[in-house]
Amino acid sequence: MTREEAEEFLAEVGQVADDAFPLFEAALACAVHEDPDRDAHAARAMADEGAERLAARLETESPEEAIAEAMAGDLRLQGDLMTYDHPDNTDVIAMADRRRGIPVSLGVFYLHAARRCELDVRGVDFPGHFLLRIETDEGPLALDPFSEGRVVLPSELSRRALRSGLTPDVAGRLDLLMAPTSDRSVAMRLQNTIFARARAAGDWPRAERSALRRALLDPADHRPWLDVAAAREGQGALAGALQALGRAQILDGGATIAARAARERVRLRLN
Repeated sequence: MTREEAEEFLAEVGQVADDAFPLFEAALACAVHEDPDRDAHAARAMADEGAERLAARLETESPEEAIAEAMAGDLRLQGDLMTYDHPDNTDVIAMADRRRGIPVSLGVFYLHAARRCELDVRGVDFPGHFLLRIETDEGPLALDPFSEGRVVLPSELSRRALRSGLTPDVAGRLDLLMAPTSDRSVAMRLQNTIFARARAAGDWPRAERSALRRALLDPADHRPWLDVAAAREGQGALAGALQALGRAQILDGGATIAARAARERVRLRLN
């Protein structure tokens, strides 16, 4: 798959309904788009193996035990504590070799295996640390893919919420803390992480690519185009920045003021 083909695929995926969103395939296409000179076979094979291992373990283990053992035990997927900000931690192709990642990239593999085995597992857009929600006979449980899929107790969820800056009344609401998010949102969160890291490092080409992927994955959202514009301006591509700002204005009238101010600033730089 070339970078252009990856963009075409992501544009197609962006049009599907949330309940049919192919998370793993989208994440794989995003990784190819970032660096197309790689073979995605190993990542696909690891994802397939995870589903097979999970199916086998479900015959004798509870869902929460089976998914943790299949992904962290059998596949050896774990959180990267030592080099957390390494770019490969956000790339599902690179993870097939390293077996390490950040919570949301690890979660992609957990969710793919769960879908294949018809488990009710969904992402939780927890502040500062992506989690998973699995439905069990005893009720929903929170799992941490960064910590080998272990169960996160309600008291720990509340402590984490308080540390992230949430108010006590919100931190005590498990229904809010464990609210499930869509697979599309999981893909977007991963690309948001890549964008934030690239912007902080001044890597504007990488920032532009990640923002463009977000724009393709969620074509109704104007905000990725604002980030595309910022990344292009960072590279000195002012005409391209103006084009992206125009797209943002078209998509959402609520962005008109911010986009108009940004367009005027960039236009003045062109003169």
